[in-house]
Amino acid sequence: MAASGSLTTPGYLHRGLDELFRMAREEPLTPRCTRFLFVRHGETDGNHARIFQKADQPLNARGLAQAEAASEALKGERIERIVSSTMPRAWVTAEILGRPHSLTPEPEEGLRERWFGDLVGKSSADHDWRDAPPNGEALDFFVRRARQGIERALSLADTKHSTLVAHGGILYVLGPTLGIDLETHHLANATPLLFERNGTRWRARRLADIGADSDNVS
Repeated sequence: MAASGSLTTPGYLHRGLDELFRMAREEPLTPRCTRFLFVRHGETDGNHARIFQKADQPLNARGLAQAEAASEALKGERIERIVSSTMPRAWVTAEILGRPHSLTPEPEEGLRERWFGDLVGKSSADHDWRDAPPNGEALDFFVRRARQGIERALSLADTKHSTLVAHGGILYVLGPTLGIDLETHHLANATPLLFERNGTRWRARRLADIGADSDNVS
C-alpha cells in the first residue's frame, strides 16, 4: 500500500485493515464481466474533519465540484448502468455521473459504508478497524455484507457496461475480493477507476486524476 505524494489517503494507515483485506480475500469474487467502473463519492465535511460520518452526510462544495469533474471525465465512456449506495453522499455523486448518459442510479443497500454506530461524530484518526463499534457493524459482518452488495451490483455487468458508486470502505473490500492490491491514490474522492480483467487477473487504473486528498475513507 504505497503512499503517493499528495494523493496519499491517510485512511489507508488505519490499524486493522490487514484483517479486513484477509477476510475479503478468503471469498474471492468471480464476476463474468471483463470491465466495470468504480467511483468513490465526492468529499464531505466529515472527510475533511476526519470523523465518522452520519448516514445522511451530504457532499460539501468541493465534493460537488469533484463529482462534476468526474462526470465530465466519464462523459465519453460507455456507461449503460449506474449502481449506487443509498447514502446521500454517494447517491448525489451517482446522479451527477448519470446525467450525461440519461441514467438514473439503481439503489444497492449493500454498497453503503460500514456503520460505526456510537462512534459517529467522533474522530476516526486512530481507529482500529478490527474493533466492533458500539451499536455498529462488526468487521466480519461488514465485509460479508459489502461483498454481497458488490456481487449483486455486478450481476448484470456481463451484459451492461456498469458503474458502481460507493465508499472507501467498499473499495477496501472490492480490491482484495478481485485479487488487487490497491494503491492509496485509488481512494481519492470522485476518482474514476476502471477495473479490467485479462483472463482471470484483474487490475484497476485511474481514468482521471480528480486530485482529492481527503482524510477519511468513508
